[in-house]
Amino acid sequence: MTDYEYPLTMTGGHTRKQLIALMHKRLDQSRFDHCVRVEETSRKLAKRFGVNVDEAGLAGLLHDYAKQVEPVDFKAVIKQQGLDPALLQYNRGIWHGLVGVWFIQKEVGVSDPAVLQAIKRHTTGDPHMTDLDMITFVADFIEPERKLAVQAEARQAAEKSLTAASLVELQSTLTYLVEKKARVYPLTLASYNSLITTLK
Repeated sequence: MTDYEYPLTMTGGHTRKQLIALMHKRLDQSRFDHCVRVEETSRKLAKRFGVNVDEAGLAGLLHDYAKQVEPVDFKAVIKQQGLDPALLQYNRGIWHGLVGVWFIQKEVGVSDPAVLQAIKRHTTGDPHMTDLDMITFVADFIEPERKLAVQAEARQAAEKSLTAASLVELQSTLTYLVEKKARVYPLTLASYNSLITTLK
């Protein structure tokens, strides 16, 4: 068990123990355990790439806070908050990042813009991802219990480059969606186009 704490100014005044109690109200044990592993992975990546470790850890811990919110509740928030109606064409896989930050702000009280942005972008990517955004994006993909070959490839890429690791993840996501004949969220494709240009 960890012995670190996050600055209360970042957490809506909650200790880490209190954050965890709130997460248990929203997540089953398996999803919660994944979040803790992403938190640890995010902190390691932040140290490796000179990013704020507390912002990375907190974003990693909370990134899936809304993963198990009911679809009907997501749809209600999209409509009531005047979010892009096109979001209604997607599903919880997209909503828990882009819309999930609404639940984090309301129920947890986290207001740190960098942390919220990283959580918001962790499902789709973004053409303008910061290093913190990429850490949350990649840590979710390479946490230790991820066992696929492509995840091992991303883990190896993340030894040297967040951009390269993000590209491995985006290529995998796009391939999966195309093979499944599923709709691709525009930001995901735009993120790939942006990062592939960056690396050339």
